Amino acid sequence: MNDMIKKAFAIVSDKVDEALKSQGFKREKVMSTDKEMVSLFTGESVAYSVIYTFDKKHMVLRSCSMTEDGPDNQWKTMATWMFDPETDTNKEADSIGNDFADTVSSTVAVKRVKQAKKKKGDDGNADPVFLAKRFVNFFPELKDIIKAEQDGYESFRSVTFFRAEIVPRVNDLLTRGTKGDINKLAQMLSTQYSNGDMDTRSIITIVILNSIDDSKRENFVGMLSEELQKASKYALKLKGKKVRPEKKKKSLATYAADRLR
Repeated sequence: MNDMIKKAFAIVSDKVDEALKSQGFKREKVMSTDKEMVSLFTGESVAYSVIYTFDKKHMVLRSCSMTEDGPDNQWKTMATWMFDPETDTNKEADSIGNDFADTVSSTVAVKRVKQAKKKKGDDGNADPVFLAKRFVNFFPELKDIIKAEQDGYESFRSVTFFRAEIVPRVNDLLTRGTKGDINKLAQMLSTQYSNGDMDTRSIITIVILNSIDDSKRENFVGMLSEELQKASKYALKLKGKKVRPEKKKKSLATYAADRLR
């Protein structure tokens, strides 16, 4: 087994382990195979696993529900990253580990853990804010921009924010980015579409994919999951649809003045 893979997998798994400890998760002893490496973390109602598949060279974070006998093994992918030991290093492993740790520590993930053994319906539970934060791994400067958006408005202005801050960066990445980064973006969008609520799915299809430059769209859509490719095809019919702008959050002084009128 490649020593680089061993070290990288340990880095990612340790970061996830550290993030889950405060939530009461336990790291279980599991056996890896010649096809994949596996780490398993179990809680009262949810289990997480980190796997590395040797054939696809994918580092994957998954989750499923817990039963009295252990994980129900109905695994759902939460995040997927490419890790090629021939070109990637501990730096990439750190980035993947940080992303996975952020994912299991997110408000959405913590809320799911608290909803002990509650089955999720057809709709997902990852919201547009969660999606926006996935883009920080590609565009680090978004971290402060997202915070400013959350602080400045009553609610996260999903459509406005993604059109102004995400779409231009995505188009630039598709023009200047490496094939590996573009593939990672396609994997991330496919995963978040599968896990996302209706607002998130609409943002991905109607706002992001419908705004990709025509010269880049066909090739990029071909890299997406089959589910998202189908949704993207239908979303094209809504291209150009206008959405009412969101309202700016009132300052405390303005709010007080309005109350006194």
